[in-house]
Amino acid sequence: MKTSIIQIGNSKGLILPSEILRRLHLFLKTTVSVSVDGEKIIIKPEPRQGWAEAARLMNESGDDVLLIPAGLISTG
Repeated sequence: MKTSIIQIGNSKGLILPSEILRRLHLFLKTTVSVSVDGEKIIIKPEPRQGWAEAARLMNESGDDVLLIPAGLISTG
């Protein structure tokens, strides 16, 4: 699959085909890391941001209770 580097304002950009985005579960505004490995450009999705802070806030407000009683959860 081929694509071209394009001008986006003062920067350059790369159009990624929808098929690739769907396959990798990437969407508009998904945070990715971009790195170089030799002559390859590596694009990786970043883990969801803000989860630790959200969990801390839920705990502080007492909103992190189990929905299913612990005795009813089977571990295998």
